[in-house]
Amino acid sequence: MIKKRLAAWCAIAALACTVTACKTLPDASTMTGALPHATPTVATHKGELKQKQAAALLKRRWARASTDLKGLALLEEQATGVPMIAGNAVTLLFDGPATMRAMMEAARGAKKSINLETYIFDHDAIGAQFADILIEKRRQGVVVNIIVDGVGTLATPREFFDRLRQAGVNVLVFNPVDPTKRPGKWALNNRDHRKIMIVDGSIAFTGGINISSTYANSSLFRSKKRPDNVSQDDVGWRDTHIKIEGPAVGALQWAFIDNWVHQDAGELPEIDYFLQLAPAGDKVVRVLATSPDRDSEIYKSLVIAIGESKKSIHLTAAYFVPDRQIVDSLIAAARRGVDVQLVLPGVSDHGFIKYAGESFYQELLEGGVRIYQLQVAVLHAKTTVIDGMWSSIGSANIDRRSFIHNYEVNVVVLDPAFARDMEAAFREDLRHSNEIKLDAWKRRPWADRLREVMARMTEYWI
Repeated sequence: MIKKRLAAWCAIAALACTVTACKTLPDASTMTGALPHATPTVATHKGELKQKQAAALLKRRWARASTDLKGLALLEEQATGVPMIAGNAVTLLFDGPATMRAMMEAARGAKKSINLETYIFDHDAIGAQFADILIEKRRQGVVVNIIVDGVGTLATPREFFDRLRQAGVNVLVFNPVDPTKRPGKWALNNRDHRKIMIVDGSIAFTGGINISSTYANSSLFRSKKRPDNVSQDDVGWRDTHIKIEGPAVGALQWAFIDNWVHQDAGELPEIDYFLQLAPAGDKVVRVLATSPDRDSEIYKSLVIAIGESKKSIHLTAAYFVPDRQIVDSLIAAARRGVDVQLVLPGVSDHGFIKYAGESFYQELLEGGVRIYQLQVAVLHAKTTVIDGMWSSIGSANIDRRSFIHNYEVNVVVLDPAFARDMEAAFREDLRHSNEIKLDAWKRRPWADRLREVMARMTEYWI
């Protein structure tokens, strides 16, 4: 299944390269200017807070912050135009099994609606189990709406989705590969890479995990297998998701419905998708749902957070093919004394992208960035924690495809307690990673160097 998707992806990139002009990422130097106000905008279930109320809330939440979270939040808002949302509970879901258990439990408890958006929905054990839950909930009268990507589900038999439709589930295939299925608005290179599930408008899940047994397998350090007793084909997948309760669920619900509407997929069943969500916790978050016709808000947020870092940048990236600004920002941070550590794939499902990312290693290592390769799992997580305060979890990779071509969603959490959970997950990844040392890297085979050069030439499209 994976090989079929990768072949389709390469074909799409080749075709797109011949028919579209290259779009550039925003210039970091123009992202921010004079701050328009002294307090970041904070939304709640009752609407936006007045500046004095917002200032008081943030002062309480960030009283122990060791970095200027207020200043960072202002810069991020100015660059992205997206306000923060207060009053949320955010739970970190480390790896696939924990995520699948939580999502299935929430789906089984649905009373009114389930909205599911995923890049991959496989016809395998996990996919079938998930489909059975959705069909049963629909039988009970719950409205079920699904968006799946046209490329991500190429390997999924049509009969799998026909069964869901026959049960009354509304299924939308996003940007089908067949142009006759969406005449006039065919956008082959723009893929829906988001992973979102909203239950009853009050519980949401998002991150990097698809609906598939492949992604739901535990990485080896979460299983009983020993790394030295398995082949590469046996390794699990390392990924991250989050569960959100509180007012921020509405932002993810809006992202789902907006995507549905813009695909001209017809009207959704008329129920109340947007509830008056009372505070469920104390986390302040920013939901960044991006699309090709927007201005790369996820990219802007990341570049600003890296640029404002004071102590640490701990980044985990499944597909790492950064642009010049991100490379320069990481090196600049390392040179001013920031502890910059990257966990990148040692085992990958896409060797071409891995080589493209490795073409940046020598420059980063010479600039003081520490690089580790995870050995006991196929890395699929997309997370960052900066200064032990600013965290990002989502679907976007560190590459132009995510920042420019895809529909993605990342959630930024500005909270020291949540960041501690993120740091703990990062440390666990480090324990099962090998550090890449500059001297050894310079002695790598010339065949690898050639692959890096060739892969780097296609970095805009892969």
